[in-house]
Amino acid sequence: MFTGLVQETGKVRSVRRSGGALKLAVECSPAFAASVATGDSVAVNGCCLTATAVEDSLLRFDAVEETASRTTLPSLAPGSPVNLEPALRADSRLGGHIVQGHVDCTGRVVSVQRRGTERRITIELPPEAAAECVEKGGIAVDGVSLTIASLDGGRVSVAVIPHTWENTTLRFLRPGDSVNVETDVIGKYVLSAVRAILGKDGRSGLDADFLRRHGFA
Repeated sequence: MFTGLVQETGKVRSVRRSGGALKLAVECSPAFAASVATGDSVAVNGCCLTATAVEDSLLRFDAVEETASRTTLPSLAPGSPVNLEPALRADSRLGGHIVQGHVDCTGRVVSVQRRGTERRITIELPPEAAAECVEKGGIAVDGVSLTIASLDGGRVSVAVIPHTWENTTLRFLRPGDSVNVETDVIGKYVLSAVRAILGKDGRSGLDADFLRRHGFA
């Protein structure tokens, strides 16, 4: 479990393919490495990965085929910057929002605009992911907890404050880039529950048989 508050940016040392899976080595500060033990979870660009080895300021990870197929990890190369966040401690503040590190999909950056001191990033999402988004709700983009400023069909716009811009990989984004996206887990459960009652076509599944089967009649 994470909060989407990136602790630092690391740099990819190596990426090696093993079938559909990946072996990833990431350089980080000695202080960050000291906070990670072998077997710990670390969010790498929003992907929850297990540290298979910690060597001074180098972290090693394995990404299974399922993770690689849903994320931008296969596009990483030596020298690529990545956002890093250690797993949330139970006694820590939840400063961002609840982020699982389970990337739902990749989105495409449509535009990056400067508005006063903030940046506004617009991202195009697949329809299923867009349906799980709400204005002023949370979304994780490459592991960064952001607030959805506006929605327009399958496009979401997020506002990025200067501190976040300067201390994450978001500052390197350009139109056409792909990003890892995780929608709000609470929204997913709410949508799933509503669909179970109404059906995906929006027609109500509430009838006498439904009430009997669920102990209401």
